[in-house]
Amino acid sequence: MNPPKTDARRHHDPDVRGFASDNYAGAHPEVLAALALANGGHQVAYGEDDYTENLQRIVRSHFGATAEAFPVFNGTGSNVVALQAVTDRWGAVICAESAHIHVDEGGAPERMGGLKLLTVPTPDGKLTPELIDRQAYGWDDEHRAMPQVVSITQSTELGTLYTPDEIRAICDHAHAHGMKVHLDGSRIANAAASLNVPMRTFTNAVGVDILSLGGTKNGALFGEAVVVLNQDAVSHMKHLRKLSMQLASKMRFVSVQLEALLAKDLWLRNARHANEMAQRLAEGVRAVHGVEILYPVQVNGVFAKLPHDVSERLQKRFRFYFWDEAAGVVRWMCAFDTTEDDVDAFVAALKEEMAR
Repeated sequence: MNPPKTDARRHHDPDVRGFASDNYAGAHPEVLAALALANGGHQVAYGEDDYTENLQRIVRSHFGATAEAFPVFNGTGSNVVALQAVTDRWGAVICAESAHIHVDEGGAPERMGGLKLLTVPTPDGKLTPELIDRQAYGWDDEHRAMPQVVSITQSTELGTLYTPDEIRAICDHAHAHGMKVHLDGSRIANAAASLNVPMRTFTNAVGVDILSLGGTKNGALFGEAVVVLNQDAVSHMKHLRKLSMQLASKMRFVSVQLEALLAKDLWLRNARHANEMAQRLAEGVRAVHGVEILYPVQVNGVFAKLPHDVSERLQKRFRFYFWDEAAGVVRWMCAFDTTEDDVDAFVAALKEEMAR
């Protein structure tokens, strides 16, 4: 059968890729095929469809028999819903100063979630029990928001990784203080690929209570999920998701994307490739005199420092962002569709600009 006709036109060059964000990438062809497979006919709305039901089985295969997934539209929504689920109205969340929930979500956790963020400076984006203790106090002080949750990101916003033992230590410490642990897993696949362990190894197996499971950065068109790992830690998830405007009526189209990624190994293949491209990029950049890589390259991001004018010229050739413009720090991200030729062309352009 011939594909349906459309009046839409292509407005971009599909062969052009940059290093600004893995969000810039399109959807993986296998995900698009899954969306087409789920289309046609009628399915019950608001999550009572066959695809969302099957997603539960797949999620439990990754995170244990008690795990339950609540698909949502996006990462910010996932974090807001998850954090609301484990805090009271007077509750606060301890997180790294660089955490996405603090820096890049427009204040949504506080403004929409109605909770307080208690931030801690970290040298590498990672919390420790000792750093948590800088904010873990004052539970009986009615003048201070009550610390109820520790939120960590895996992989972190600086591209670094927690080991399973480090997350276990955080969970044990938080639980000993009566706090719960949330993991922002927007790039959880990249973390698992780099550590070469199942996702459960650094989530439910070490005490994480609730998870924001990323899909978009790993090849989905849109959609993430809140995964409840500890059923005793949360309540009224369905109501919170609806209240937070994250309940999709045609949820099958979110669920089938996560199914396509998680049912077999697409999530892992995509993440491994992105990580490998970042390693190739880092190797090429290290050979360029005057460019400094700032953090260990453990997943799909490279953070570097170079002359400001070089960065500005290079940005005219490839898209990427300043991470700290005043300090001359930039971030280069690789995606599931980044090619070796993309990386090599970028490194060659960097060498040319540095030589000018």
